[in-house]
Amino acid sequence: MSNTEMVIARGKELLLTFGPRVIGAVVVLIVGLWIIRVLVNATGKLMVKQGVEPSIVPFVKGILGAVLRVGLIISVIQMIGIETTSFIAVLGAAGLAIGMALSGTLQNFAGGVMLLLFKPYKVGDFIEAQGHTGTVHSIQIFNTVLKTPDNKTVILPNSPISTGPIVNFSTEPQRRVDMSFGIGYDDNIDEAKQTLQELINKDERILKEPAPLIVVAELADSSVNITVRVWTASGDYWGVFFDMHERVKKMFDAKQISIPFPQLRVHTK
Repeated sequence: MSNTEMVIARGKELLLTFGPRVIGAVVVLIVGLWIIRVLVNATGKLMVKQGVEPSIVPFVKGILGAVLRVGLIISVIQMIGIETTSFIAVLGAAGLAIGMALSGTLQNFAGGVMLLLFKPYKVGDFIEAQGHTGTVHSIQIFNTVLKTPDNKTVILPNSPISTGPIVNFSTEPQRRVDMSFGIGYDDNIDEAKQTLQELINKDERILKEPAPLIVVAELADSSVNITVRVWTASGDYWGVFFDMHERVKKMFDAKQISIPFPQLRVHTK
């Protein structure tokens, strides 16, 4: 048998041995990619229907598609007859190395996913987190961006936010405004309380229910401290707080109700 005939015979043998496997693997690859595309698109539509944050949908679809495609490729390689043990080991080691190198980033990604899924706050809410207070400007997959009342931009990583305490001042439609006003020991308590009540009644932003509270809270060293607690809409909180302090000072001055400051009396004999 000549060399040419030997090559042809060997080629026929390889074709008969691996041909069906290759054809089957190609068919599985094509069908598998189609099924993966259908599953990924269906998952995206389901997430949108369930009200999942739109910014997280592409990331979840991308991760799901990548994992399914890697599994499909490994299966196709095994169908052809190629040993995949070493390939899987190398892939696992590479994944471990990448995971360790990007551990902080992955934690922030996971934190962003949790925040977007459970929604402890939304864009526009006024929150306190990680020692910072401000209005939520945007919720990104790795960071949350706050705008402080003095117009500073604070970028917070999502991982510590998702695992730490969050105070959301915008969740409830109403908030209680707590204030304290001091008067002198020689002043009339009833007159001071009546003055405070008049100021409360004149402010339409202050709610009638729950009823305002005006009580003597403390007999301090230099003053009698009166605590005032009123309820208002969350958006009117700071307006009521600042306006009440200004109006109380002006009204107390007009009625000659003193607002004492810390002082020390020394008696000599």
